[in-house]
Amino acid sequence: MTCPVLLAELKAEARRLVLARRASQDPALGAQLAARLLRDAPPPAGATIAGFWPMGPEIDIRPLLHALHDRGHPIALPVTPRRGQPLAFRRWQPGDALACGPMGTSQPGPDAEPLTPTFLLVPLLAFDRAGRRLGYGGGYYDRTLPTLPGATAIGCAYAIQELDEVPAGPDDARLDAIATEQGVIRCGAASR
Repeated sequence: MTCPVLLAELKAEARRLVLARRASQDPALGAQLAARLLRDAPPPAGATIAGFWPMGPEIDIRPLLHALHDRGHPIALPVTPRRGQPLAFRRWQPGDALACGPMGTSQPGPDAEPLTPTFLLVPLLAFDRAGRRLGYGGGYYDRTLPTLPGATAIGCAYAIQELDEVPAGPDDARLDAIATEQGVIRCGAASR
């Protein structure tokens, strides 16, 4: 087991590395990610989908959200709570206005219907083929995924964000798969 201080240092270094890699990518590659996921790992009929609104140079999954909405899936976006709490999710539909959330996020307003997702599209900074992900450091998805037993969690990223091994601790939730512009990577047994 890695000591917490060393783990924090390893995660910080991995974040720096991947942020530099990601800076050169075109967010529009999200259209290719959408096509790959819909072909290779589409959500089951009736699944309630949790997506995310991209920030800055994150891969743009809005084409995927629109395609899933057009297929009849209810779509939810995360609402960032105060630090230390799991995410909440509220309904979003194309054309809905979004409110400004903490840390530069965009989220549905307080009047949007709460939803419980069964299929999550998860943002990340780095991933590996074992399903480990590195986020921005707030731990929101690590707290949220265990509260959704049976839900499928798929990371969304550029292929260049892959690392051989993401530094992770015992409380870091794993993903079932990763979708990139190059395809869908099915991960080892996810442990939640």
